[in-house]
Amino acid sequence: MIDGKALVTFWLCLAVVFTPSQAKSKITQPQPQPQPQPLTSFKINTTLQNTASSCSYTVTIRTSCSSSRYTRDRISLAFGDAYGYQVYVPRLDDPRSRTFESCSTDTFHINGPCTYQICYVYLYRNGYDGWKPESITISGYYTSSVTFYYDTFIPNAVWYGFNHCNAASSSA
Repeated sequence: MIDGKALVTFWLCLAVVFTPSQAKSKITQPQPQPQPQPLTSFKINTTLQNTASSCSYTVTIRTSCSSSRYTRDRISLAFGDAYGYQVYVPRLDDPRSRTFESCSTDTFHINGPCTYQICYVYLYRNGYDGWKPESITISGYYTSSVTFYYDTFIPNAVWYGFNHCNAASSSA
């Protein structure tokens, strides 16, 4: 026969094992990525393009696998910092060299005015094929590497991209 003390101990142990935990796990939702935006007015700063102080930049553009197989569209690029220093490339594309094909990564070495931390980038597409970049990474001697995630088709004949300059200056 089981004595009362052993039975109480048995039930207490069983209760401890099967008692639901009060600890709550906190599920963190990923922050939504900012989406690129069109610009109705965008001025290219050509006065700084030919200055004596020139810096080199590496721009890596990944084209999405859901982009058209290739594009013959003209692709321009402009990026810069919060102080007005801007690098402008009037034409990145070269259909003969197979740039911007679907699922490809293209790297460009660009010289332009020296900037502080890059906080904006815009692309301009002119043509009929369409093009969907996945991301653009820009690095330079005086600036940390920064990546902008597009993953959307670039509209025709409009500057389209990101401007995080205000966010960067307000968080500093």
